[in-house]
Amino acid sequence: MTSKNQRSSASSRQAWHPNWVALLSSVWLASVGNIALWLQIHQLPEVNGMRGLAFALGFGVIITAVLTAILSFFNWRAWLKPVLTVFFLSAASGAYFMMSYGIVIDSTMITNVIQTDTKEALDLLNWRMLISLLLLGILPCWVLWKTPLQTFRLGQQALRNASMAVVSMVVIVAALLAVFQDFSSIMRNHTQLRYLVNPLNSFYAIGMVAAKPFQRDNKLLLPVGEDAHTGALKATEKPPLLLLVLGETARMGNFGINGYERNTTPALAQENVISLKGVMSCGTSTATSVPCMFSHLGKEEFEARKNNFESLIDVLHHAGLAVLWIDNQSGCKGVCERVPQALTKELKHPTLCQDGECFDEIMLQQLDERIQALPADQRAKGVVVVMHQMGSHGPAYYKRVPDTFKKFKPECTSNALQECSREQVVNSFDNTILYTDHFLGQAIQWLKKSEAQAAPALLYVSDHGESLGENNLYLHGLPYRVAPDVQKRVPWITWWSPRFEKQSGLSRTCLKNKADAALTHDNYFHSVLGLLNVSTSVYQPKLDVHADCRSKL
Repeated sequence: MTSKNQRSSASSRQAWHPNWVALLSSVWLASVGNIALWLQIHQLPEVNGMRGLAFALGFGVIITAVLTAILSFFNWRAWLKPVLTVFFLSAASGAYFMMSYGIVIDSTMITNVIQTDTKEALDLLNWRMLISLLLLGILPCWVLWKTPLQTFRLGQQALRNASMAVVSMVVIVAALLAVFQDFSSIMRNHTQLRYLVNPLNSFYAIGMVAAKPFQRDNKLLLPVGEDAHTGALKATEKPPLLLLVLGETARMGNFGINGYERNTTPALAQENVISLKGVMSCGTSTATSVPCMFSHLGKEEFEARKNNFESLIDVLHHAGLAVLWIDNQSGCKGVCERVPQALTKELKHPTLCQDGECFDEIMLQQLDERIQALPADQRAKGVVVVMHQMGSHGPAYYKRVPDTFKKFKPECTSNALQECSREQVVNSFDNTILYTDHFLGQAIQWLKKSEAQAAPALLYVSDHGESLGENNLYLHGLPYRVAPDVQKRVPWITWWSPRFEKQSGLSRTCLKNKADAALTHDNYFHSVLGLLNVSTSVYQPKLDVHADCRSKL
């Protein structure tokens, strides 16, 4: 009996107090788990010398105390280890992506994660990610679960937890007062830092996404443009055939026709296209930009909306036009759900499809047959085909381009972009623009063949841009107010057939004069309606880039 009691006493002495486990875990998370944050702070001009060191230490103490205060609510024997496991794994994954690609974690990024399909997720997997998860996540989890915890009576543990919460709050206030002047200034001038505090950034972002159903009625879809209609065609006119190409991750500045030093657009250079170079996107991710650019609300109203509305695609359908959405991406983000769709993911083609992914040219295959399958009465009024590209979707740019279009070498053949030189990253990205140029050129050739039966035109606009290593930033998705222009400035390219130009009464010279005009995705909805001469109460001529370029017919 004595021996048993001695073993029990020794085991109790070896077990750790839950408060110490919570505190040490918070220190680990605030220090090692926030490497991306501390590297970013180290680069700030305001943080230097002893004052900068004092700010960094104070900020570290604040993060540690905040984490400890949160853990005080979960500091029970049955809860602490599972909750800390979530903290460690979340911090490990967040640290990897923030350090590797220069991204931050906010609600938009969480939305992107939720809407990412399996193919896109696999493109992000690499050995660096696995090692990071092992060292920053799995290793501390293993140590945690190997550590025995002391057990206290309910009242004792509740008192200890309350004391830990109070002490943590006191430490937060004291540390904040000690560095308040620098803290307020730095947080005001470098707002991206708040999205780097790991793993609190992920939990806050998840909370914001989870709260959206309470802020907006997602079950109700309000109609838009039910009064839409097109003008009657004259006996000598042909119905319009408009090809809307929705680009993916294309940077305006990497197009040769926009003045880029490389000839990335030889096909478009041979066509009589008009390129608008002053266009800013609605967001920095597909999940944000696509619903926004197809909305009648505009960026500010779209972000503040209390209800969801039908999209541009619905308005075109209300107008009686035949509408078809062809998707070579991860879906239309809800904007095309009420019109015919064609998805390329399941298609098989000997040269255009491989490993469950197709090159963009696949969308031109059997296109005439797809259009003929649309209702004849709608085709008689006009046809609108939307093609959602794979385009320049990263980080595996090299997968988006057939070998014959890999002109710029050496290219980056890794999905871990930090493994490649910036030259290799830019080369692989520019190859995607070269292939997009070829795709658009082929689309224009197809449209030209339709001119005997229709008045064809093309409008190409990308959803957002991309960072290619500038300031150690890669990919896209940064909060809009802190994102660099390369993630927000997008190409807007127009091609009109002679018949379309004549029927619409549009002036090519007038539109060319707007090449450098400040425009946004807010103009997209109304400009498409203007191109097709669709009349509706939601149409705003002032946002139609073509409105003042149309002659009176």
